[in-house]
Amino acid sequence: MSKYYLNLINQLNRLYRHNRAGSYRTRARYYEAMQRFCRFLAERYHLERLANIGPKHLVAYVAFLQESGKSPSTIKTDLAAIRFFHDLMAAPRHQLPDNGDLLLQRRTFGGVDRTWSREEFQRMLAEALRLGREDYVTILYLARYAGLRIHECFRIDTATAEQAIREGAITIKGKGGLVRTVPLHPILVSRLELALQATPRGHKLFVPDGVQTHTAIQQLQSFIRTHRPGAQDTGSARPMTFHGLRHTCAAEWYQERIAAGATPYEARKAVSQLLGHGRDDVTRIYLASLQEPRTAAPLSGAAAPFKMDGQEGGR
Repeated sequence: MSKYYLNLINQLNRLYRHNRAGSYRTRARYYEAMQRFCRFLAERYHLERLANIGPKHLVAYVAFLQESGKSPSTIKTDLAAIRFFHDLMAAPRHQLPDNGDLLLQRRTFGGVDRTWSREEFQRMLAEALRLGREDYVTILYLARYAGLRIHECFRIDTATAEQAIREGAITIKGKGGLVRTVPLHPILVSRLELALQATPRGHKLFVPDGVQTHTAIQQLQSFIRTHRPGAQDTGSARPMTFHGLRHTCAAEWYQERIAAGATPYEARKAVSQLLGHGRDDVTRIYLASLQEPRTAAPLSGAAAPFKMDGQEGGR
């Protein structure tokens, strides 16, 4: 355990010992959630005082939980825990944003269609190219065609990229330390080769020297937020986030396997392994675009969306 984590836990324990509000079960649930948040703060920010928790920490943590596949109800409970202990602090430095400011969305079984249309993807790539951000272009391609999480993209170093090019597949350590291997789309080979040309051997491809990984991630997320209004399809209500490219990739993988003769269950199982989580219920969330009518352009190379098993006409 890092010294930062132990320091934050000691502060949390002092708050916990002197609190008697709420039921024992609620206090225990909140304490567990706050422990996880302390680990995040220690690893990502090297934070030393709980009283210094601010809006940026909550925004980053919500994004982390969403990337980890946590449901909105779980995220909201964890945020309630953070606010509970924040209210117990004698002199916190910041006021924390409410859930509305964090733009939390309800996610039900079957999920929300978060995919990007072909046109949306091309417009965002064009903005990255206009700004000379070849690194952003490559990262967007990695999410779109390899289904990588944002943190997985920023972990890639020169050795990982070189191995991926040699083997035609990228091996990546994901959430929970789970290692998976994803075949490389041909366009990713050239993109990784380009990134290697600009990266000193032994360094991470997308984290410049002197910049912390979490800062580089936040800069990409800020780029997407800034250019989303101009890139999004007119009239689209679908959220257009980096994680949505992972949904787009998952939907295309599913359709390819169905077209090759796999059953819906077999297709979902294959997709879950490529995504790196192994849970069928989470896979169904990623495939929400195949269960609901689309208002935007269909996926690249895809015809009309397939219906899932369990849906009318889905077998």
